[in-house]
Amino acid sequence: MKERVASAQIRWEQKTQRPLFGLAAVFAVAYAVPIVRPDVSTDVRGWCDVVEWTVWAAFALDYVIRLGLAEQRWEFVRSRWLDLCAVLLPMVQPLRLLRLVATLLLVGQRARMASQIRLTTYVGGSVIGLLMFGSLAVLSVERDSPNGNIHTLGDAVWWSFTTMTTVGYGDHAPTTGLGRVLAVGLMLSGIALLGVVTANIAAWFIARFEKDDAEERRQTAAIVELTEEVRLLRAEVMALRSGRAVPEQRR
Repeated sequence: MKERVASAQIRWEQKTQRPLFGLAAVFAVAYAVPIVRPDVSTDVRGWCDVVEWTVWAAFALDYVIRLGLAEQRWEFVRSRWLDLCAVLLPMVQPLRLLRLVATLLLVGQRARMASQIRLTTYVGGSVIGLLMFGSLAVLSVERDSPNGNIHTLGDAVWWSFTTMTTVGYGDHAPTTGLGRVLAVGLMLSGIALLGVVTANIAAWFIARFEKDDAEERRQTAAIVELTEEVRLLRAEVMALRSGRAVPEQRR
């Protein structure tokens, strides 16, 4: 029974992974349109809000279904508490930024569950996603700030890139409290992703060196074995020669 429940949960996660990622891409478009084009009509803004809430609801429903398929539900909640926080986060206050944060968290959690996604692909997707959503989020917050200097999408992308790489060029910087919170999040995310990339490269080099060492040890062992066989053959040849030499001396 336990294996059947577990397999049902795994099958559900495998079948819904790509559709949920597709919904996340739709969410990205709906989130970006009112920010990139602030002059869009009210109807377009309304439809974008509907899409955002629909995507969040789909991830929330996915969480509920996975919770129902789990045999130990309390263990599921305890081990996936970040999923639960992401599901409940947009309900605290109807801010678009909270929906953005929740969707990013949920997508990240589902990506970690997918064993077929390689680490490099995950890190690359995380960098692109954080760069894009960070730029849109800070632009929506800082655009109307009287003392702000991030007024275009280009300024926001440049700021996000320098912030994620922890360079801090300084020509653009958030002036609002929420913008600075976003800056802290991007800096921490950039440090974490840089650490993952560094660890991945180091692990690749270590694995390569270990592979070379193993090959060298294998060749050394083969040479030692071959040397021992040659020594034994030489001993046998010497023994045969000694055996033939004795009768000749007797004659």
